[in-house]
Amino acid sequence: MATTSFTPLHDRILVRRMEEGESIRGGIIIPDSAKEKPQQGEVIAVGKGKSNDEGKVFPLDVKKGDTILFGKYSGTEIKLDGEEFLIMREEEVLGIVKK
Repeated sequence: MATTSFTPLHDRILVRRMEEGESIRGGIIIPDSAKEKPQQGEVIAVGKGKSNDEGKVFPLDVKKGDTILFGKYSGTEIKLDGEEFLIMREEEVLGIVKK
């Protein structure tokens, strides 16, 4: 876990991609560089919410600890304390995964 404290602004969220198991297709191990990155992640931190023209803040629907699905090209990749994360707007989230 990152030791740096990070709080996203407004309607942004910080997400850690969930790693999938190693892919083996037809006996061939697919190298990491050829694998598609997972489109599922855990919400690590959330901003305070989006505000309207009058300054009223609307809290986000996602919260810390949620497992979410997002689009293939969603978010911006960043590194904190050597660990890779995505930062994205809540509108890029496709849904929350319930188990």
